[in-house]
Amino acid sequence: MNLRTLLLGLVLALAAPTARAEVLVFAAASLKGPMDRIAAQFDDVAVSYGGSGTLARQVSLGAPADLVLLANADWMDVLIEDAHVGEGTVVDFASNRLVLIGPKGATPVALQADALRLALGEGRLAVGLTQAVPAGIYAKAALQSLGLWDATQDRLAEVDNVRAALALVARGQTPLGIVYRTDTRVSDAVVELAAFPVQSHPPIRYLGALTKTGNADAQAVLDYLNSSGGQAIFAEAGFLPPPDVAQ
Repeated sequence: MNLRTLLLGLVLALAAPTARAEVLVFAAASLKGPMDRIAAQFDDVAVSYGGSGTLARQVSLGAPADLVLLANADWMDVLIEDAHVGEGTVVDFASNRLVLIGPKGATPVALQADALRLALGEGRLAVGLTQAVPAGIYAKAALQSLGLWDATQDRLAEVDNVRAALALVARGQTPLGIVYRTDTRVSDAVVELAAFPVQSHPPIRYLGALTKTGNADAQAVLDYLNSSGGQAIFAEAGFLPPPDVAQ
């Protein structure tokens, strides 16, 4: 292919109109399983997955999402404060548990400093970014609450979403990771080694809201999340009801 042909192809690609789904949903990576099923209930819904912090920043910069589903209330508050989502549209629709994972065949690990050091060996602890990714934020809070932060803060492998943390353990690149309990269902290569007490970190809240471009079709998707059908899909994937319902 000569340079002229290549340049012509680039021009045509840039000039071509981009197709866009009627409803574009930005969703936390941990929601992929149930949200793929929920999106299939509608005619023209597309879902883009990522870390909640990354998605929130993209929306604040004008990304064309109609509906945002995040795994952390603080990031949703940022979008509310800057008027990127309608405060009156925000709903809680699910919760989760935070767990320590290891490779398949690993034995349970006590949530104590010596036990964690022994299980880590020379390796690292895979977590979401502790300043941006909800699972990482919850992980840091739990480790601090249990007096384990000093033993682990220099041993972290921080990644940009919870599924990336899961993948590090599944591929044997780290001996331990902290993810949501639902994440353990998507890989046969990992096993839950311990569950963090729910009191050791802020409640894990999944919240949804419409952006400025959200229309009636986006509202229908949002409404479905808390319908009996939507809640059944979340439950089958291992998610818990919203915190106020779960209590």
